[in-house]
Amino acid sequence: MRSSPRRLPALLLGTALLASVLGVGTIASAATDTGGDTPAAASAVHTGHAMAVSTQASADDPDGDGYIPAVPQVTGVTPSTATPPARYFHEFQANCSVTHTAPDDPIVFPGQPGKSHDHTFMGNTSTNANSTTASLAGGATTCKAPADASAYWMPSLYKGDQKILPVGPQTIYYKAGVTDYTSVRPFPRGLRFVVGNPMQSADDFRHLKGFVEGWECGDSYFNIDFPASCPDRADVQLNIRFQAPSCWDGKYLDTPDHQSHMAYPVVKPGTNDNICPADHPVAVPMIEFKMAFPVNGDMSQVRLASGRGYSFHYDFFNAWEDRTLKAMVDHCIVGGLQCDARGYDQTHPEAGAALNADYRLP
Repeated sequence: MRSSPRRLPALLLGTALLASVLGVGTIASAATDTGGDTPAAASAVHTGHAMAVSTQASADDPDGDGYIPAVPQVTGVTPSTATPPARYFHEFQANCSVTHTAPDDPIVFPGQPGKSHDHTFMGNTSTNANSTTASLAGGATTCKAPADASAYWMPSLYKGDQKILPVGPQTIYYKAGVTDYTSVRPFPRGLRFVVGNPMQSADDFRHLKGFVEGWECGDSYFNIDFPASCPDRADVQLNIRFQAPSCWDGKYLDTPDHQSHMAYPVVKPGTNDNICPADHPVAVPMIEFKMAFPVNGDMSQVRLASGRGYSFHYDFFNAWEDRTLKAMVDHCIVGGLQCDARGYDQTHPEAGAALNADYRLP
């Protein structure tokens, strides 16, 4: 049995988490999906998706307690308070297209196909309820960099009963979330987390630290729920940007609530600098989803599989090839560049690119 110092009995912890989640508000029922790929149970309001404790053992979590220790753990790190040379950008893009949809969630419901609401998956083409660190590693991917076999997913979006899928590569930023961008290190293989919560209220959504501009279309910004309408033009899509926590505890690749091993940066007292909190001292890339859905006009029938617009959340399961991720982080984030998916900054051509024309390490 692994040592899990914060472990509570599964039933008690699950009850506590569910109670706390339900306390933040109730979201109206989502319309029934008649697309044929979502079980009736998953089309009910958040049925089986309350961010509760994992109760299913998997290859990554043999005892099913929800704790997946990092091997090795990162110890002896203190949050960096340094202020490096000013660089406006320190980021790169992972451009990944949609692969498939399914009512699966290998983080919240490992080994339990069909238990989740419907998700739209990007990146690794094999992602399903049984996905593990080993099964994703080296897998086929729709990301431009073949070494990015990570799994990215979010609740599917519908207009009435029609599922609306993003078209083409979507922008997934990897940025520095802390002021000392030189302190950012790559994700450990197998790190996974959920950003946001399908049970959050409108107020919760607006005040989440990852909130950027909410739902937007045309000249309409900062919408907490879907706007009533969007300009009915071919160049208008429904967009959302949402940022993930970027400070890791260095101990666990996952925890029972799929969030507490991660934290958002905090402001260093007396400054405007962002630093990692002491209990999550390891600075890792800040993921930012920038999703575009080809839908406009009358938006009254638009919904997420998880409910209203403010139930938006997403999941990340890291399966990058280690050397390639490190090269991209070091060149673009630590190097203070604004890189594309090759690790090339067109405003600093003298810096070269981290990857070759095939998006692979030279």
